[in-house]
Amino acid sequence: MSRIGKLPVHLPAGVTATIDSGNVVKVKGPLGEMSQKIDPDIKVSIDEGVLTVTRPTDQPRHRSLHGLYRALINNMVVGVSQGFTVKQEFVGVGYRVEVSGQMLVFSLGYSHDISFLLPNEIKAETEPFKKGANPVLIMKSYDKQLLGMVAAKIRSLRKPEPYKGKGIKFVGEQLRRKAGKSASAK
Repeated sequence: MSRIGKLPVHLPAGVTATIDSGNVVKVKGPLGEMSQKIDPDIKVSIDEGVLTVTRPTDQPRHRSLHGLYRALINNMVVGVSQGFTVKQEFVGVGYRVEVSGQMLVFSLGYSHDISFLLPNEIKAETEPFKKGANPVLIMKSYDKQLLGMVAAKIRSLRKPEPYKGKGIKFVGEQLRRKAGKSASAK
């Protein structure tokens, strides 16, 4: 039995889940509404605020889908009840980000600024500026997949380089640093 798949998903107060025809799970909460189509072989049931996912056989395909769909449903429940947050740090001289509504404007050391339009599901803000600290972008959403894709796209604009660590990195991320050139001894 899948360790992840056999765990029940508890629905917190204010969150409702329904299973439509065609095996579509819809979750609605205070932060938004999400839906996920489930493979017809996988069975989802709701009993007294507890959602369970079961598989028909122990075939490798069913075993892999069992844990996957349980995790996706759990992410939907957590997203519409609490939401998800991603923090990214801009390390480098002159690296900064400006937020105006759904538009982000990055200054990343290129000859031009980069404009980036956020999806409507994501809200962004910056931490207040502190002297000596790097700018930090905070993005919040109820959709974990979308938030991760947008964060990865922003990071790809200027990945952290291994020598000085300049670039866009996630807060708390440990970078592999290289020593660089050393002076030759004579």
